[in-house]
Amino acid sequence: MSFDSESTQFRVVINHEEQYSIWPDYKAIPDGWKSVGVEGDKQTCLNHIESVWTDMRPLSLRKAMA
Repeated sequence: MSFDSESTQFRVVINHEEQYSIWPDYKAIPDGWKSVGVEGDKQTCLNHIESVWTDMRPLSLRKAMA
């Protein structure tokens, strides 16, 4: 399996600062990240992130500026 393989399936993950990423499903999710329940090919996961992650600032910065 490879991160760039067309057949690799991914999960959308999020950290405590509400920053998103994708992670291959064949690897354990790293500490500090959790799955948001969206899985699929790379483009499906990236499309989901693009639709929900509209403010790129970390959560702590958003709170400090509120």
